[in-house]
Amino acid sequence: MELPENLKLLYRHWPNHTERSNEGEVISVISDDLLADSLITFVDERMRIWQKRQMGHMAPYTSDKILQTYRFCNILRELDRQTIEYHEMLNPLRGNFSLWLLNMFYARMVARPETLRAVGLLSFDQDENDRLRARLMQHPRPTYGVPYVFAISAIMRSETPTRELFITQHLPRVIGAVASEIERWDKLSVQEGVKRVVSIFGFNLSFLWTEVLIDVAYQYPEYVDLFALFPIGPGSKPTLMRIDASQDASELAVRLASLHVQSGLRYDNRQIVLSAENWEGIGCEFRKYTNLSQGKGRRRLYKSESD
Repeated sequence: MELPENLKLLYRHWPNHTERSNEGEVISVISDDLLADSLITFVDERMRIWQKRQMGHMAPYTSDKILQTYRFCNILRELDRQTIEYHEMLNPLRGNFSLWLLNMFYARMVARPETLRAVGLLSFDQDENDRLRARLMQHPRPTYGVPYVFAISAIMRSETPTRELFITQHLPRVIGAVASEIERWDKLSVQEGVKRVVSIFGFNLSFLWTEVLIDVAYQYPEYVDLFALFPIGPGSKPTLMRIDASQDASELAVRLASLHVQSGLRYDNRQIVLSAENWEGIGCEFRKYTNLSQGKGRRRLYKSESD
């Protein structure tokens, strides 16, 4: 399926994710035939579900009872509704990297697009940010979402001990230096990038910075390479250990990315292939799928109106 035109225009990284040729068979990395077949089947079926929804098909979109019943993230994070909303919202800022980065971190920290639409975006003018903080504090709950829960304990003993103060005072004060650092990169890995920005940022919010650097890669692919070493979260690691417990998980994700497995989506008639970032997400979602198939794990029910 060809990407919808709005998604082609929304992100800038697609050419870097298509101009690649296959460099080997999946079996060269995943020696367990059954596991390899299960993983690829899972990826293909998740992508087919997304495609059927885009084409206006009626539910159920799959005969797989687990995928029918429970909620899973998309194989490509770019297709997630919240990610699309944030990138659409910040599209006018793409020419100003510091301002774009300031608001993307803010967006991922808030994790609720409705809040940003209601209270507005950050600037580097402290008076404007003080007014935004007042709107944040007056905003009816819920103000913050849950996909990327912010660890409030990380800031409680700082000069900005509340989320509202952290957002409107610390972020504008430090993001300029972080942006200057990122602008010096030449296709740096997310794994190395997180280490560098956290040392400047002043708080060890590695998970949030991982998310934001993925967004950076979508819009400024000259700075960040999603096919290079990528941090592997605890949700994904069990799957990657099943594939090869003897290898570092981040290096294994790069090996999987080097296979250039096709996603089923095309950009200008060229296949979009799976990156190390994609494989990290696949590992997490496949673990959920495996657990649910065995009657274990968290049961988040699928809702047809949400991604």
